[in-house]
Amino acid sequence: MRQTSGSSPVSRGKRSDLSARGSGAKSTRSVKPKKSRVTKISLQRIAKIVRLIRRKGVVPMRQFREEFESVSEKTITRDIEFLRDRFECPIEWSRNKGGWVIDDNGQFELPGVWFEASEVFALLMMLRLVKGVQPGLLEEHLGPLESRLRRMLSVGAPKANLEGKVKLIHFAPRKVDPRHFQVLASALLDGKKVHLKYWVRERQELTERTVSPQQLTHYRENWLLDAWCHLRGDLRSFSLDSIRQVQVLDEPADTLTREQMDEHFQSGYGLFAGHAMHRARLKFSPRRAETVSLETWHPDETSETLADGSYLLEVPYSNDEELVADLLRHGPEVEVLGPPELRQKVYKTLCSAAEKYVLRGAG
Repeated sequence: MRQTSGSSPVSRGKRSDLSARGSGAKSTRSVKPKKSRVTKISLQRIAKIVRLIRRKGVVPMRQFREEFESVSEKTITRDIEFLRDRFECPIEWSRNKGGWVIDDNGQFELPGVWFEASEVFALLMMLRLVKGVQPGLLEEHLGPLESRLRRMLSVGAPKANLEGKVKLIHFAPRKVDPRHFQVLASALLDGKKVHLKYWVRERQELTERTVSPQQLTHYRENWLLDAWCHLRGDLRSFSLDSIRQVQVLDEPADTLTREQMDEHFQSGYGLFAGHAMHRARLKFSPRRAETVSLETWHPDETSETLADGSYLLEVPYSNDEELVADLLRHGPEVEVLGPPELRQKVYKTLCSAAEKYVLRGAG
């Protein structure tokens, strides 16, 4: 955060004029010039004055007093004066509009980067989320930024105990080699193809392929590389924890449009992309209805609450593997109404699981 120090001689007559316009009263007193004292706190307030006018368009002095609570009208007037004289902000009192305006078509900007404490705190939360997603993955880059944000947050306020205010819990994230992540991120930004050695768990097989990276995706605690696979001639998602080796090639990557990416990845259910050929009809019990009604299972889902309080949810899907897993966690609180093949698969899965808990006779 940029800090400004120093002072500027300002006539009391001008200050009185500002106060008069801000409050509606008139003053004709004139005294010796007095220097303005600007502190870290007033700099934060000055930035907020600009934000408030940008958001509201016109702000009367009454609203400034409400916004800053214990700050006097005289202090606010001095801040406006400093803003106009030192930063050359075109802030003026509009008699027609009844408040302060900045009539510049949005051209004026305060020098440096200005954040309120709540905004800095929100940025720190974002950093904590990213660091929690994969500890150590971006520490080299995020560490210095976090330190700077912490210093900004401490300006004019006691040092925030961030760790004591927010608790983030991550469940079952897979370990990713930070070097692989950084190489892929660089290739993605530079628009280069990469050569992968990729372990396919289903077949217990190490494969090699050349891909054109399109985007990095974090899904359910795990990182995926969405890329055009030149071996398969189609879009594929590669789990970063299954990548054994990655090499950037000196060849430009093939780039797909955002429309092509959305069409491929958003029509399916969850991780499994592709055109949705099916639509599941799911009935949740009244006891589970409220919770599920607050969740979004798919962008194109439809739902309704039935007369008995149960909740009917319909979601499109292309591959049922992830959908079945999500249904199993609801146990007896959900029933698959259709299609028949999905209902049958969930039934067989539940029966197979129940068999493991059948009491066996002794001897």
